Amino acid sequence: MPTEGLQNSRWASAHFLFLKLEDRMSGVESKVEPAVTGMGYELVDVQASNGGRMLRVFIDKPGGINVGDCAAVSRQLTRVLPVEGVDFERLEVSSPGLDRPLRKSGDFERFAGQKAEVRMRTPDATGRRKFVGVLRGTADGRVRVEFDGQTVALALDDIDRAKLVPAF
Repeated sequence: MPTEGLQNSRWASAHFLFLKLEDRMSGVESKVEPAVTGMGYELVDVQASNGGRMLRVFIDKPGGINVGDCAAVSRQLTRVLPVEGVDFERLEVSSPGLDRPLRKSGDFERFAGQKAEVRMRTPDATGRRKFVGVLRGTADGRVRVEFDGQTVALALDDIDRAKLVPAF
């Protein structure tokens, strides 16, 4: 019996640490975004690894990102983050790449007409969770995706992850 209580407390501690890291990332993103947008870039994503010790920041702008853009944002963030109380050991700033993640409603509008892969948290009536097709924009909190000759409207708040599919 004592072992069972110990296992439950370990799970609760691990769960608490996960939530704490997730909350921390939300706080980091809120500190990174004003600095990045103030420089004229779009913040695409912020990721952490190694217990939050390594931060990856993905930026974009119309026309794309180059090494100079990444260096400028990196220099700025290495000054801003310590002042904002964000503790990290390593910072990487880069372009989101050809398979750019799509997170906001504006992303689905901006990339309308391009091919994307969308994975839902919950399956639809047919059991399908993954949709690969052409983005057709958003309406009423739903993302429209055309695939197999039909257009489906997927709830934006139920999207687990979405990304562009590069065309070669």
